[in-house]
Amino acid sequence: MKVKFPHILWIAFLVAFACTEEKQKGEEIPLESFRGEVAATPVRVATAERKSFDYLINASGKIEAPEQIMVVIERAGYLLELNAREGELVEKGKILAKLDDTEAKFKLEKAKIALKNAQSVYQSDLLSFETILNSGDAQRITQIEEQLKAKSGLFTAEIDLKEAELDLEKTIIKAPITGKVADLKIKRGSLVKAGDELLEIISPSRLELKVKVLESDIALISIGQKAEIYPVGSGDQLTGAVQSINPKVDENGLVQVGILLTSASKMLPGMNARAIIRAPQNNSLVVPKQALVYRSQRAVVFTIDKNESKWNYVEVGKDNGQEVEILSGIDDGATVITTNNLQLAHQAPVQIVKD
Repeated sequence: MKVKFPHILWIAFLVAFACTEEKQKGEEIPLESFRGEVAATPVRVATAERKSFDYLINASGKIEAPEQIMVVIERAGYLLELNAREGELVEKGKILAKLDDTEAKFKLEKAKIALKNAQSVYQSDLLSFETILNSGDAQRITQIEEQLKAKSGLFTAEIDLKEAELDLEKTIIKAPITGKVADLKIKRGSLVKAGDELLEIISPSRLELKVKVLESDIALISIGQKAEIYPVGSGDQLTGAVQSINPKVDENGLVQVGILLTSASKMLPGMNARAIIRAPQNNSLVVPKQALVYRSQRAVVFTIDKNESKWNYVEVGKDNGQEVEILSGIDDGATVITTNNLQLAHQAPVQIVKD
């Protein structure tokens, strides 16, 4: 037993020494050798550059007609004629409807007779002032004439005649503007009263899209600025221009903007549409939107340095759907990675792939 014990210790010493030597050899292998064994990630790239950048302001709203007039009946009576139907295009001045004018004509004839009687009394009274009328005193003559017109009832008769003429005119209802008839509310033969709504006329030549814009974007919008209009449920693209900006912010932090459509042959008031207002930004540093990724809720753009990816935290500005404005984090002219960057690590080997 005394002979075997030293032999066993010697074997254990040799094994421990071999393991220690192997461990030291493993630690001496440089990290670069492992990188050489990792395949480079193929990536496409773009250049961060300063240029004019179109910021797109998106907003939705409804189509309205600035020239939209409700035609109201101005006197009581029976609606004898109705010459309009919904959807019909009517010219300004066209007779839309007629009321029974029997009573109005009777009042007009009565007013004409009353005027003739008042004129007779007035002329008779003038004979009593022949001396003054022939005196040439214009001021005195005018004074006498006005007194006699008031005394004879001539002034009142003239006003009554004008009222009767206006009342007769109200029995004929005409189109105040050129447009399409909408919301016809009364049928022919109905008994109506003053103030009743007959129909609405909408001008199809001028339609306006009312949208709500964030108050942070309103400084980028001005009168006359061009806009693209996309009706909901339609692939059509229309054009327009900003016509009005409400100088008030609502409780939701939004500002109403009116966009006048340059062509609206297929549009109708009440339709929903989306607007894109282009707000050009000068001298902005931009990259393709694909170059931007988020790590731990922070914006990151990968650039290339000696065939390796470089992780860059960036501050993002405006976004137009295709390009992103970079406020800080990378330099003008930097080569940015636009593909295979979602799982890319810092200092990972990359290989640029050309189209």
